[in-house]
Amino acid sequence: MEIVPITLTCTESASKLAVLLAELSSNSKEESWITVELISQHLANLLRVRNGSEDNHTILGGTSLPQDLTALLSKALDGSPIPDDARASAVFEVLRVSANLCVEHDRNRGQLLEAGFPQAVVSLLEGYADNLPPEAQTDPLPLSISHLQVIKTAVGVLLNSSLGYEPVKFRLTSLEVAMTLVRLSSAMYPAGAWMRTTTALFPSGLSEFDRVPERMAESWTIRTGLSNWTWRLITELRDDARPLFDTNVLPYLIQPLIAFTPPLLTAPPPPTFARPSQLRTSLLHADFDLLSESCSHLESLALDVDDIRLSLARGFTFPAEHQNVPCLSAMLNFIEQGNYAPLWYVRHETSLDDSEVKSQEKAFDNCKAAVIKAVVEVSGEEKNVDVLCDDSEEMHPGGKFVSRMVNWIRTFVTAGSYGNVRDDMVICATLALGNLTRREFHATLLLSPPHNIAQLLSSEALLSPSTDIKLKHGVIGLLKRLSQSSVQSAFNRSALSNAGVIERIIASGVWDERSDVMADIVQINAIGVVKHLCNNSIDNSLILVLPSDGEKHLPTGLSQLLALVKRSETVAIKSEGTRVIVNLIKSLWSSDPASDQRSAEESRARQQKRERAIQILVTAPYAEALAALIGRSPKYPILINEAVVALSLLSTHRDGGLLVLSTMVAPLPAEISPAVPGSAAMSTATSTNSEIDSPIITSPPAPRSHQPQKRALDHLLTVLRNNGNDGTSSPRRGDLPSYPVELRANICALLGQVGKRVSGEDLEVVKEAARSTLEDLARISSNPSRDNMLGIAARRVLDLWTSA
Repeated sequence: MEIVPITLTCTESASKLAVLLAELSSNSKEESWITVELISQHLANLLRVRNGSEDNHTILGGTSLPQDLTALLSKALDGSPIPDDARASAVFEVLRVSANLCVEHDRNRGQLLEAGFPQAVVSLLEGYADNLPPEAQTDPLPLSISHLQVIKTAVGVLLNSSLGYEPVKFRLTSLEVAMTLVRLSSAMYPAGAWMRTTTALFPSGLSEFDRVPERMAESWTIRTGLSNWTWRLITELRDDARPLFDTNVLPYLIQPLIAFTPPLLTAPPPPTFARPSQLRTSLLHADFDLLSESCSHLESLALDVDDIRLSLARGFTFPAEHQNVPCLSAMLNFIEQGNYAPLWYVRHETSLDDSEVKSQEKAFDNCKAAVIKAVVEVSGEEKNVDVLCDDSEEMHPGGKFVSRMVNWIRTFVTAGSYGNVRDDMVICATLALGNLTRREFHATLLLSPPHNIAQLLSSEALLSPSTDIKLKHGVIGLLKRLSQSSVQSAFNRSALSNAGVIERIIASGVWDERSDVMADIVQINAIGVVKHLCNNSIDNSLILVLPSDGEKHLPTGLSQLLALVKRSETVAIKSEGTRVIVNLIKSLWSSDPASDQRSAEESRARQQKRERAIQILVTAPYAEALAALIGRSPKYPILINEAVVALSLLSTHRDGGLLVLSTMVAPLPAEISPAVPGSAAMSTATSTNSEIDSPIITSPPAPRSHQPQKRALDHLLTVLRNNGNDGTSSPRRGDLPSYPVELRANICALLGQVGKRVSGEDLEVVKEAARSTLEDLARISSNPSRDNMLGIAARRVLDLWTSA
């Protein structure tokens, strides 16, 4: 065996390796491999020095060294996927040379890539991965120090060659190395494995020397370092445009969550780690780093990959989906029971200091938030609804997932402010249940016994002025989903009404001015709840309009809502809030189907309430809000029609005709602009939270630079003319829709109604503005088509004006 002089330079060492390579090609002697190991070790050590008097890295990169390293690695393996024990040390040193050669050196990274070295390293790692069991392991794979060093340094080569260098990153991604890395890293260092007393780190055939505490510590140190480098490399390869993993990664990502969940989390440390030490602290850090990476990847994969969401849901019922690892259940267990590691708080000079503990506590909370987002995304996948919401189990109505979510909410409400309860579980549960409540069946299931969720959601513990806005978002979002079914289901409406949902929303402060900055979507959802519950419901309309008996000094729900509509700059809030007023008017002006079931005294008291509520609505602020809805909604015939119908009903009241007429000819608020061709006037967002025939308008207010149409009357006449589409004289206005005949006929009815009930200067203004359009429409009244209805309606208005 040749002794390597320590005086060899980098260039001389590289040349010596080239000579050895030639010798090995003709005669592969084991003594030569020992020399390769020693020279490579010497060269790797020299290359650790950067920015010396000579640029050795650039010089060696321009030689045959990259090709020689690739050839040496291939010859050391000699056709085997992994090196044997005799050559493992030589392979380790060759890998060290390549890792140090390319660190922060793009040219050398390119040279190694061209020589095929990273590709050969991937094949080496795949060789080790092929020897692993197919499923994720809870105990570390027994392996000698020399082979651990080979695997760790191979990962280091890939890390150094890819940092910030796209060609290598692209090649590694195309070779799908990420899953190989995860399998190897998880086998070498399963999170929390050191907490198990049965851990064996070395193969059974090794000598007693390998079982001394120092060798055990060395093994753990290499394993944690390998884990750290693996996840640094995966982070480097991460690409938002192309996920690195498929569903096979899920059991491996779940392992760290299990390590931070009882019973493993709360188990006493084994005798080897019973006392604080630097090694134990390093293992604690390694476990937490794995948890952070796993939670981050679970969140991003659930957000971006359909198959991940579908697989997690399937695995909840069929654990074989994930090698019998109940992934989604483990995620829920982590959310519910996961906690900070008790050993973080052991006081010792080698333990975590206070700042480290606080930092990790905050990061741990972020981990839980990431897992919660992943669970919510899984529940939000439409194809998962019937998987996670299943009524086949009598003991768990809706299935175990739904029952668990409801129980999280019930636990929080039951404990109140006295128990150690967390609102993050309720946020997760309400958002998940909201995602699953897509049909009337789902709402009925939740509102029925044993869940009775309306009573839980309307509790003061969940909805009060002091409730965190994130919690309000989840609770009110779920209430909106439930209320959407109340139009078709009398039972669902009754369950929500009897639970006092409207009263609780009024008292929650969600429409207060202090909530405006952070709560747009929450305010809109709360509007949606009362909009649905007040639709065709006199009782619920009275609750919203009138003050409650015991709190007459507090602002009513309707006054809160009107104040929000007036001050908000969000079109969705303005429009949806006004639609609540529409539903109130339609309900209170309707006949009472249950009037014959009440006593005379009850009917009289109820009618007095109804008259008080109607009198509140027959005032200028509410008529003006309806007029503004007309001006704000030129692209939305549904909204215009709702406002027109409500104004028509208002005008039937003894005080309503003059009010409606003056509102129609009064200037509209300055923020209202006409829709102009090419402008980003208004758009409807597709949302699972709104019905198909009930658009939520989410555009910003129209720019003030456009000249507004000054009156609701002008907008109504634009609709009547229908952009000149049916022969009227008006020029076409931008890209406005072709308005339905029924809407235009309703406008005629409104004009006739106000003309029949009032007179005066305002009426003359209306007549002068509308007469020519009505006459044009009346001319087509003899056409045998749907327009005939419109022509007849226009003729009726003209006749009524003539006879008045």
